[in-house]
Amino acid sequence: MLRLALLGFAVLLTCAGIFCSVGGIPAAFPLTTWGLILLFAVLLERWRYHRPHKADEGPWQETGERFVDPESGRTMRVLYSPSSGERRYVAAGENPDIAP
Repeated sequence: MLRLALLGFAVLLTCAGIFCSVGGIPAAFPLTTWGLILLFAVLLERWRYHRPHKADEGPWQETGERFVDPESGRTMRVLYSPSSGERRYVAAGENPDIAP
């Protein structure tokens, strides 16, 4: 929601700058510049910080940690992927792919 609001504001700011430059108003350059900076920042932010989700990246290793899940009451194991640093929590009875 905030992203869309910022995009809308950036487009309005850029359009106002272009309109002012056509009318010969001296405030045109800052309006257009800041509008374009904000527009590119919002568009590039999603690309720059986007982490592609890789479902089963690399082998999973068991850490030896166990805990009882408060919601289900089941014993959970903690798995760790050294390549991504991600942790996964699985029920003690399940057997996902674990590296030896």
